[in-house]
Amino acid sequence: MPLLSDVIAELENLWPAGRAESWDAVGTVVGDPDQEVGRVLFAVDPVQEIADEAVKLGADLLVTHHPLYLRGTTTVAASTFKGRVVHTLIKNDIALHVAHTNADTADPGVSDALAGALDLRVVRPLVPDPTDPAGRRGLGRVCELDHPLTVRELAARAAERLPATAQGIRVAGDPEAQVRTVAVSGGSGDSLFEAVRAAGVDAFLTADLRHHPASEFTADRSRGPVALLDAAHWATEWPWCELAAAQLDEISDRHGWGLRVHVSTTVTDPWTAHAASVRPSPAVPPPGSATRAPSATD
Repeated sequence: MPLLSDVIAELENLWPAGRAESWDAVGTVVGDPDQEVGRVLFAVDPVQEIADEAVKLGADLLVTHHPLYLRGTTTVAASTFKGRVVHTLIKNDIALHVAHTNADTADPGVSDALAGALDLRVVRPLVPDPTDPAGRRGLGRVCELDHPLTVRELAARAAERLPATAQGIRVAGDPEAQVRTVAVSGGSGDSLFEAVRAAGVDAFLTADLRHHPASEFTADRSRGPVALLDAAHWATEWPWCELAAAQLDEISDRHGWGLRVHVSTTVTDPWTAHAASVRPSPAVPPPGSATRAPSATD
């Protein structure tokens, strides 16, 4: 079996820490470089449920997309929920390695996996990495459909192909508008609106869209309408776990390591239920008028 240091060296080749954003916290969080690795688990979130799953699986290495300590800490006490994760991993000789924004911009990366899950053909990065002379790395992807779909049909495809979550897929725009080109970005994507406009696509699928940025984006039709499809953050990034696991499988086969590589299917999206609105939209009173509470005689 390979040593942890051997496996980490290969993961660093896939997702170099130097390509992460300056604010990010990637790389190995816990683990002995000299420990042997036979089983690896990929997941989006380094939360307690995933740590427990790694223990039950007998994993030696857990690889997650999201960092455990993004903003640093002064304690790893087991009385804190993140500290408990650290204790669980160390007590069971399980290393933790994180690939976050360095996996977002990789070739292939998080958005390639998202596009693949939706059966979209990747054309180019949405925001190219200027350090990549081949022009393949960068944030998000601009994609094409094999044949046009309506926004409603594209949303239905996303709901069918991405892991189920309480949120499902929210849509902003005309549900019957035709879509031929789509921009996608795994995770939070409303910071990319300007790039989406410049790309000239018909729709943008991402996650964590906020009210005001989404409202202003859809209201601006200066370069034509662009539909928004808002999925759950976790669901847009989970396909990367399957892609990353396949990449490590290929590396293991090439080196004759015989690693057993697994992908967690535990849903760690924080939202657990969704109640659809049934109340009719409120009537809008005329300007300057006031509403009153019903009297006993009404």
